[in-house]
Amino acid sequence: MSEDRRLDVLRAIVEDYVATREPVGSRALAERHALGVSPATIRNDMAALEEAGLIVQPHTSAGRVPTELGYREFVDRLSGVRALSAAEKRAIGTLLEEAVDLDDVMDRAVRLIAQLTHQVAVVQYPSLRRSALRHVELVPVGARHLLVVIITTTGRVEQRTIELTADLDESVVARLRLRLNVVAAGLRLADLDTALDALAEEFEPDGADLVRAVVAVVAETVAQEREERVIVAGASHLARSAGADFPHTIGPVLEALEEQVVLLRLLSEMAEDSAGVAVRIGRETQLEGLAETSIVTSGYGGDGSSVAVLGSVGPLRMDYPQTMAAVRAVARYLTRILAG
Repeated sequence: MSEDRRLDVLRAIVEDYVATREPVGSRALAERHALGVSPATIRNDMAALEEAGLIVQPHTSAGRVPTELGYREFVDRLSGVRALSAAEKRAIGTLLEEAVDLDDVMDRAVRLIAQLTHQVAVVQYPSLRRSALRHVELVPVGARHLLVVIITTTGRVEQRTIELTADLDESVVARLRLRLNVVAAGLRLADLDTALDALAEEFEPDGADLVRAVVAVVAETVAQEREERVIVAGASHLARSAGADFPHTIGPVLEALEEQVVLLRLLSEMAEDSAGVAVRIGRETQLEGLAETSIVTSGYGGDGSSVAVLGSVGPLRMDYPQTMAAVRAVARYLTRILAG
């Protein structure tokens, strides 16, 4: 059979199985799709697809269903990520633009993905280490205490208080505030300590200790891992499809979704897989708890490189084109909102 027709038959099987949850037979394919060949020819094509490991017969006298390999072939052969409708785009933009702060943006984004895909949504908070500095504010709070406020380009705000061994000179604080923002604005936080080290020499001898204390607290803030977290929404969607899509139990899936460290590692790996939309299917996740799921992700934020990842987790029998479109659209709007 021709390669093109083989792909057409596989595409039709995937689309019908996703829509109906029922194994797909050759007669149904001939009736529903303009394949241009007889049911007998389609049966021959299906036999070849089965021999290639792309579809399987779940039980005797049944039609065929896609395998993990079949879904992978289907996704790899997609011509591109389709666009959402104009109404869907407007709804995404309106909801995200109404957010009042970063936490609200993250909450709205994760709920949006769950609503658009009817699957579990995961959104990683913007990473401090991959964010850039927008502004540093220094606020004296008493004679020997200084509040350091770090504001990132992704809207994140971190605050630390420094206790000093000598009284603050407010003129030195004002000059340091100015120099900090001239030297460091726009730099990634992970690069700040190197860029700021030279500032100590400008404030010798009286202000050097203050500069070193500020640089140290910035470095400590960026090094901390506690800001790396993922929020999850839409777990109830999995429960609704538990019988058909998760024949054993959804318990391991729910447990895997609660493991923040494991999820973060998977999201980071997928961000490295692709600069756009990445898809892992079944055992490609390399996580036993997610072996019966697929996950679609996209990076967001940043200028040219993402600062975090968001995505959707659903059954192998996922509407991949719709999920990919929704994930990409929310990632793009989220990037735009955070850049504003």
